[in-house]
Amino acid sequence: MRRWLLPVLFLAILIGAWQLAASSGALADLLKLESYAVASPLEIAESLWQSRSLLAENAWVTLREMLLGLGLSLVVGVVLAYAMHLSGVVRDTLNPLIVISQTIPILAIAPILIIWLGFGIWPKAIVVLLICFFPVAVSTFAGLGTADPEATKMMRSLDASRLQILWRLETPTALPYFFTGARLAVVLAPIGAIFGEWVGSSSGLGHLILQDNGQLETARLFASVVILSAMALLLFALTALAQHRIVTWR
Repeated sequence: MRRWLLPVLFLAILIGAWQLAASSGALADLLKLESYAVASPLEIAESLWQSRSLLAENAWVTLREMLLGLGLSLVVGVVLAYAMHLSGVVRDTLNPLIVISQTIPILAIAPILIIWLGFGIWPKAIVVLLICFFPVAVSTFAGLGTADPEATKMMRSLDASRLQILWRLETPTALPYFFTGARLAVVLAPIGAIFGEWVGSSSGLGHLILQDNGQLETARLFASVVILSAMALLLFALTALAQHRIVTWR
């Protein structure tokens, strides 16, 4: 109860203060903006209802990009982690390159992907992949190396093969680390999808945010942000539930 009650109570206080500051005009005065440029939580909720069809249509586009990119990032991250764990040559070759890949600005790569692949779902999914595979690869690789050395010695004494040790000992040990990386990837996925849509898209919440920003539709802009946050929270909860069901010994 405490883990849920305290965050909800604090969030309610923030929303109440936001509503009071926006409706009284204090927030607009503080930001030196016109009142129509500052949306209150009630106006955002009203926009969520009035524009529900438009928001749902664009949210479905963004959700598909997120899911495809997340699926690719999980596969690529796990494959890289196992390859680096099993081969020192692969580890020494790929480890620096994986780190370097995270230093390249995604906004610089996204336009190139749009030119190569067009305005469909794949450029956005690849942007999500580039952002999300890193925590999965790093966490899973770290987990594979934390298997109990004594358990490894015991399995070798029982004439276990390298594959058996990997599957029966190292993989279960790495599962909690994998889910940690997966939860981080889920949180980052909306950022990648929005970046991809900002560069080139005719639909999706990122496209709608740009459109609303240009038209000063502040309430609907915040409504899009609320939906993005809700999608990320839902995927995070599903990932945590999967970990609870699979990693039963933890």
